[in-house]
Amino acid sequence: MPHFYSRILLLAIACTATACGGKSDPAQAATDDDDPRHVRHELMEGVRDAAKPVGAMLKGEAEFDADTLMSSLKVFHDASGEFGDLFPPGTETGMDTEAAPAIWEDREGFDQALADWRAAVEKAMDAKPATLEDAKPVVGPIFNTCKNCHDTYRIEEEG
Repeated sequence: MPHFYSRILLLAIACTATACGGKSDPAQAATDDDDPRHVRHELMEGVRDAAKPVGAMLKGEAEFDADTLMSSLKVFHDASGEFGDLFPPGTETGMDTEAAPAIWEDREGFDQALADWRAAVEKAMDAKPATLEDAKPVVGPIFNTCKNCHDTYRIEEEG
């Protein structure tokens, strides 16, 4: 019988470890996927990936494609609606965050920068640019809002 109980105990430990994402402490069971720092990083990676083809089109490095542009604008718009909630108090450090302390020190300014980004995206979406000439005046301001926000509210990676 003792062998049976030890096997049950080992099975219970294995199941608990699996349920906790491999972490031994159930209190630490939340995965990185639940952490706002991870979520905002992944969201911004998606924005970056969506911005690449748009930037290439604006620079003349890629042929203009209205469908690609609109898909990218949709990614930007979706992200702009979620992003502000991903900077709660307590997420200022850790996980190699690039979020600058200015986000929490000047929350009103950060929220305004996000609102400016969203407004620029919505203006471009409403314009539905069909040509590169149509796109430049409405997409350029989106990239400007990104730069302005990053200049103030992002810590540049070293290296």
